[in-house]
Amino acid sequence: MQAVPHRPRLLVVDDQPANVQALYQALSDEHQILVATSGEQALALARDKRPDLILLDIVMEGLDGLEVCRRLKADEATQAIPVIFVTGLSGEADEAHGLEIGAVDFITKPIHPAVVRARVRTHLVLKQQSDLLRTLALVDALTGVPNRRFFDEQLAADWRRALRDGHSIALVMIDVDVFKRYNDHYGHQAGDHALQRVARSVGAGLARPGDRLARYGGEEFACILPDTDTAGALEVAQRLGRAVHDLGIEHVHSAIDGVLTISLGVAAITPTPGDEPAELLRRADEQLYEAKRLGRGRACAAGIAGEALATRY
Repeated sequence: MQAVPHRPRLLVVDDQPANVQALYQALSDEHQILVATSGEQALALARDKRPDLILLDIVMEGLDGLEVCRRLKADEATQAIPVIFVTGLSGEADEAHGLEIGAVDFITKPIHPAVVRARVRTHLVLKQQSDLLRTLALVDALTGVPNRRFFDEQLAADWRRALRDGHSIALVMIDVDVFKRYNDHYGHQAGDHALQRVARSVGAGLARPGDRLARYGGEEFACILPDTDTAGALEVAQRLGRAVHDLGIEHVHSAIDGVLTISLGVAAITPTPGDEPAELLRRADEQLYEAKRLGRGRACAAGIAGEALATRY
């Protein structure tokens, strides 16, 4: 079966039906069109539907287009969506102001369909290129999983969400056991291949779309688990540990069945104002150290009374 080509999603924002209709007729053949007739509706749709591009009128009742653009650019969820102002304002000062607050282009009414299509196409291509470059910058070249930069950004975003919603967030820190000795014995090429297999296995073991794996550095990985308490995160860690063990990667210097294993440190917290993600990292690192101290090839988490809950997987 032939794949259906992707049709970019555009959000048209205008409180005049005739203007909405004109843009719809100009663009609907090649794009999915969402429509908002007020600034408040536009902000809600932008957050919920994440359009590829927004065509925004400036002069509207209530929240005007300039304020809508400011709020879009101030919101982490929508700030990367390009905004084109489509407006009856035509002064140079109006255009300059619109570009200064974050718009990528300025089209004056009445619109010319061919010009609108060309400019929309140009900015969609630019956004695709920008998205690709950003994706490449956030991926670890060896394992193909997200890198430390991605981890730092994602943890900060998930932390803010947990703080806002009053939910727990968990972290699983992972270290490949005695990996230096593995590299020394089998060679760095084999070590690279082993890390790739570990990354694939751990990634496949994360069941929920919101769970995130990243290569933290060297032979260390980290998993961010939103909306997860300590017990749930420990269960995930045990599953990940078993999955890597069951790969059966020979490791003659391993004390556990002669195969490559991982140690895992688990921590969870429900953030309150004043808390920082660094505290969650510190707790997970402590438990990872405890797992290694107790003999590796296991997961450790802090219990309610602070004692370590160490489990072989």
